[in-house]
Amino acid sequence: MPQTRVSCPRCHQPVMADISQLFDVNVDPQAKQKILSGQFNVIHCPNCGYEGSIATPLVYHDPDKELLLTYFPPELGLPVNEQERLVGPYIQQVLAKLPNEKRKGYLLRPQNMLTIQTMIEKILEGEGITKEMLQAQQQRLSLLQRLLAATDDSIAEIARQEDAQIDENFFSTLSRLVESAMAENDEQAAKRLLAVQQKLLDATTTGRKLKSQIEETQAAAKSLQDASQKGMTRESLLDLLVDAPNETRLNALVSMARGGIDYQFFQILSDRVDQAKGEQKQKLAALRDRLVQLTQEIDKQVQAQMQSVRSLMDEILKQDNIEEAVEEALPAVNDLFVEILNEELDLARRNKNQDRLAKLERIVNVLQQASAPPPGVALIEELLGAKTEEERVQILSSHAEEITPEFLEAFNNLIAQTQGAPSQQKDEQELAVQLQAAYRTALRFSMQQNLKK
Repeated sequence: MPQTRVSCPRCHQPVMADISQLFDVNVDPQAKQKILSGQFNVIHCPNCGYEGSIATPLVYHDPDKELLLTYFPPELGLPVNEQERLVGPYIQQVLAKLPNEKRKGYLLRPQNMLTIQTMIEKILEGEGITKEMLQAQQQRLSLLQRLLAATDDSIAEIARQEDAQIDENFFSTLSRLVESAMAENDEQAAKRLLAVQQKLLDATTTGRKLKSQIEETQAAAKSLQDASQKGMTRESLLDLLVDAPNETRLNALVSMARGGIDYQFFQILSDRVDQAKGEQKQKLAALRDRLVQLTQEIDKQVQAQMQSVRSLMDEILKQDNIEEAVEEALPAVNDLFVEILNEELDLARRNKNQDRLAKLERIVNVLQQASAPPPGVALIEELLGAKTEEERVQILSSHAEEITPEFLEAFNNLIAQTQGAPSQQKDEQELAVQLQAAYRTALRFSMQQNLKK
């Protein structure tokens, strides 16, 4: 993009910057994210040091949502006729890029947004995110800030006062923040967030409910594991389901053992119903009805997930740049996606559909590259595989350019994480010892290389 000459808002000196005024999702799939992130039309003035966004007219277009939005900064003081003159060429660009069948009436009625915030809210509304939902999220974040700033003793009191607001959505937001802090290696923030989370699990109505669900799910997993060690059968699975102390445990067991609850399982259960009497007969019959309902719900969810994955895969295969489409879809790639991808590969090979097979293999290549460990991790794994100090030195010599201060810092952080783990298992202790030995070798190697230089 050619740079545009603009004036710095602070010192009014001319500055060259990347300025965009048309954000067309039809042309640039990232246009929506650019607007929502606010990271656009940002300038850095070398004269006064100002860094921030610059006020400029904007046009946003999303044909799928039938949105054509305009924004004119009030500080520009543009009259209506001047606004129409400025927006006209951009609308013509939008029309030129649209096929005839997508040119609809909304293009004749651009909606003028009074502020950038109202434009963002309008875009999010098209995604099903209402203003009320945004306000609720802001309230959750404000409450979370209060909790993070509070002393440990006062968290319980705040939780008692705001019990209704600390719902499942609040805990979901808190969990995402914990994951984000961990991903950014912000250990201090992660520890504080986890500490607040633990206190809220004990001090709030929703927290106690979630904690109970977690405990029941863990108990269900343990009971299935114990039964498997003894030799799991349909009869033993049925016994676990009959003895489930509550609905939460039952749901967890069914979810984990859905594959074993098949036609033969229901035959065994029906035989027990026929043989039982009185209250036991009623209990088993009710259990059968409930299991039919739960398995149907699980199957519907699986079918919906499979359909969603297949739709995503079909959409990727339609794109000219499959690699770019896969990279954009990586957050949605899961085990089910990989499973269906393998099925599609087998089907394409059997049908000798070389064109589809080639496209599917391009998806595989991107996923393999994305899942490959970073070079530093691969090198550490290679060092751990070495049996002697001499072997480690040989490995380091063949990767001398990779032994940078950044690599050593990452290596040291990995050791710190291992030492901070609460587990006392023997294999983890041995791994920590191997890591430390490999790190010392790498550190000595780096120092020797620096001395030679």
